[in-house]
Amino acid sequence: MKNSEAYRKLQKCTAAVRERTDFIPEVALILGSGLGEYARNMDVRSEIPYSEIEGFPVSTVQGHDGRYLFGYVENVPVVLMKGRVHFYEGYAMSDVVLPTRVMGMLGAKKLILTNAAGAINTSFRPGDLMMLTDHISSFIKSPLIGPNIDELGTRFPDMSYVYDLKMRDIIRQAARRTGVDLKEGVYVQCTGPNYETPAEIRMYRTLGADAAGMSTVCEAIAAHHMGMRTGAISCLTNMAAGILDRPLNHREVQETADRVKVSFEKLVTEIVRELGQTESGDRQ
Repeated sequence: MKNSEAYRKLQKCTAAVRERTDFIPEVALILGSGLGEYARNMDVRSEIPYSEIEGFPVSTVQGHDGRYLFGYVENVPVVLMKGRVHFYEGYAMSDVVLPTRVMGMLGAKKLILTNAAGAINTSFRPGDLMMLTDHISSFIKSPLIGPNIDELGTRFPDMSYVYDLKMRDIIRQAARRTGVDLKEGVYVQCTGPNYETPAEIRMYRTLGADAAGMSTVCEAIAAHHMGMRTGAISCLTNMAAGILDRPLNHREVQETADRVKVSFEKLVTEIVRELGQTESGDRQ
């Protein structure tokens, strides 16, 4: 639907960012747990706190920064989301994916999503990195519900390849070059903020899920709808409920994410570098 309320809000937020910077990114990056300090790998040219963009959702989770960073990673122009908002914080799903859509409106054609997740696949271990090959979105509200934003994409988008095949190959190559033992699997997004029960984890395993988390899928759907090539990586910070005989806690998530952050950062930087080379090749 043209000129829908959601699109008008998107245009307003994009215009507010454009008033602060004319930077045009090629790659968009959303930082999950384990990558909170990634900006040190970036030649930052400008930054905009979410709180300074009228109508923009702001994270309420302790320890989650909230700002766009614009600059260069390996000479590739990047817009980076340091901190994301989650559906469990009480925002409408259209607001949860608004930051992703703004990055696409600013010019980014490629999106790298990262997150912390619980491992459902018992062959995985805390500290493993898993590339998403597919997802299960049946347990969250689709960000495309409501009037379609025709300016962004079709009413009924195909989701066969949400995670771009070429992007997956680039991620695999980057893992080999950096020596990362990259796992691959299916991710299920749950609403949170409570962790899943052991019975729910058994159900998700039966459905084919390898990891569970509270973000990413809705952002991937919104990005794919508007034509962004998307790749995603989970840092498996803990085993999901019921696999080990102990309760889950957020401290374990943070500790594991901190332990693997160096290898995670190297992998992401190598992915961005390769995407920049691909972009250059696409222009020739």
